[in-house]
Amino acid sequence: MPHSPARADAHYDLIILGAGSGNSIPTPDFDDASIAIIEENRFGGTCMNVGCIPTKMYVKAADQAFEASHAGRLNLDVDYKGADWPGIVERVFHKRIDLIAQGGEEFRRGDGSPNVTVYDGHATFVAPKTLKTAQGGEEKVISGETIVIAAGARAVVPGWARSVPFHTSDDIMRLKEQPETLTIVGGGFIAMEFAHIFQSLGTRVRVVNRSPLLRKLDDDLSSHFNDIAADTYELHLGRTVASAEGDDSSVTLTLDDGTQVTSDALLVAMGRRPNGDLLNAQAAGIEMLNDARIRVDDYGRTTAEGVWALGDVSSPFQLKHVANAETRAVRHNILHADDPDAMVPMPHSNVPYAVFTHPQIATVGLTEAQARDAGHDVTVKLQRYGDVAYGWALEDTTGIVKLVADRSTGRLLGAHYMGPQASTLIQQMITVLAYDLDLRDFPRRQYWIHPALAEVTENAILGLDLDFREV
Repeated sequence: MPHSPARADAHYDLIILGAGSGNSIPTPDFDDASIAIIEENRFGGTCMNVGCIPTKMYVKAADQAFEASHAGRLNLDVDYKGADWPGIVERVFHKRIDLIAQGGEEFRRGDGSPNVTVYDGHATFVAPKTLKTAQGGEEKVISGETIVIAAGARAVVPGWARSVPFHTSDDIMRLKEQPETLTIVGGGFIAMEFAHIFQSLGTRVRVVNRSPLLRKLDDDLSSHFNDIAADTYELHLGRTVASAEGDDSSVTLTLDDGTQVTSDALLVAMGRRPNGDLLNAQAAGIEMLNDARIRVDDYGRTTAEGVWALGDVSSPFQLKHVANAETRAVRHNILHADDPDAMVPMPHSNVPYAVFTHPQIATVGLTEAQARDAGHDVTVKLQRYGDVAYGWALEDTTGIVKLVADRSTGRLLGAHYMGPQASTLIQQMITVLAYDLDLRDFPRRQYWIHPALAEVTENAILGLDLDFREV
């Protein structure tokens, strides 16, 4: 092992900043390496503790409550009497999430990871490949041959919010009581998932946003979603917050048009900022991008030799499935760093995402506008759930599928789903993109179970202006 710098308390073969996706780096390939993992919060990262997993457990409860409240469309007399909020918190966190996070840390600290040392202080670079952190409150300086930065991101909090009690996605799910009213500032994924959760569980939700909701969606889906949201929530769109006042009992926002919005609680859901700007990266020769992301090349390497980055701290996609895929790529590339021809690029092709709001949304590939701007010979089909047999069973009036394809080549360019099971239904179209399948052959080379909801995809494909081939 190379001689450790004189100022370092310890030197490692591998240092990992962040125990979210970064905690998956150490596989048996690294059993002979000395490893340091630095995590100042809970093991598991954003997804496990405050993001993807607990929110979907809340969404499941919200979906059940929504269905009960709207069961009349199926000629059912079902009452939704309210949520046991403390019971939900207990089930989601105390009985599952917290135990998993605790178990992950105990494994890395215990006999199961004899080559791993855990540090629990905030990490900052003090020199190339050298970090200042802490262990049990005692300051430590450590260095490493290889460093992986997987430090994640944090909630964006504007200045006006700091003068009043507010919540972010980091703590809103652990409220002691469910508020009767909630103001949400923001109109992206996080805002719309929590709007669905709280509104469906019985809270009156008010949404303030400077633009239409989910504005990055394909125009047809964005317009359709905003129409539905207008009938669901109290919306204040095209507005910004001028000032805020309040206490633990209520918060009042004064908007730029003078409107005042008062609720029991305030959720700030205005996106998440990469944590690259909290690491003093310049001390290690690591370049940053203007949005606080760490600059990486196509293989996950930073501008400092031997230092890599992955996940929300560097990726253009703040998505757990992307962070996991980047982890696999970076791990492979570290193990093959001496053979550039063996390295693999960061997996950023055909990245899908889903929004677990109501209606559920999933999308992959180009929007219609993007496809036209790219010069494709575009054909589109907007297919309603309610026009297929299982859509009748659902009595669905909101679900739509929009496919975007190239008329001349039969290639799928984008798929956009809004409605029940959207995040599952879209998987078949992700496969079409990943394997570059020809839609002119695709629908008739397989069976579509009747009357399953997948027929909405079959009908959408057949509705495209393509020269279909019977097989």
